[in-house]
Amino acid sequence: MVLSRRVSPFARLHVLLILVAAGGGCSGGGMLFGDGPHSMAQGQLNSLVQTQALSQRVPPALVSAVITQESGGDPSAVSSAGAMGLMQLMPGTANAYGVTNPFDPYQNVAGGVAYLHDLLQRYHGNVALALAAYNAGSGAVAKYGGIPPYAETRGYVQNVTALYHAAAAKR
Repeated sequence: MVLSRRVSPFARLHVLLILVAAGGGCSGGGMLFGDGPHSMAQGQLNSLVQTQALSQRVPPALVSAVITQESGGDPSAVSSAGAMGLMQLMPGTANAYGVTNPFDPYQNVAGGVAYLHDLLQRYHGNVALALAAYNAGSGAVAKYGGIPPYAETRGYVQNVTALYHAAAAKR
């Protein structure tokens, strides 16, 4: 949904709140550029990813890949499970990483990158295990002694890894 530039910021916020309250919004539907509740300039997102990734010593291409897979770059994305924002933080994860507004791109990416950093540390740099834990939880990775046998998680790890390698190859 893209609102006209003639709509006041208050009206845009009101529409966004109605969409969220009604269970609407996007779930990986992609980023819309320009004016509207799903907007963020691509350059601004790239700068945010670069800054946060470097501050946490996480490859920026990996962060970009996670954002692409999780939300399609939509800062207002909400999953059916309740994950929110660009990096699709669950409420408990957001709280643990000090994210008070998961729809604020800066807070969301800062929290998501810190979480990804911690997972990479936990799994000694093993990107596949860190991604599996990001998707299914560390408990599931521990339970199965590796990537859980869930089709969603296996597909997630495969997709994010492919996006990561493609983005890293472009740099």
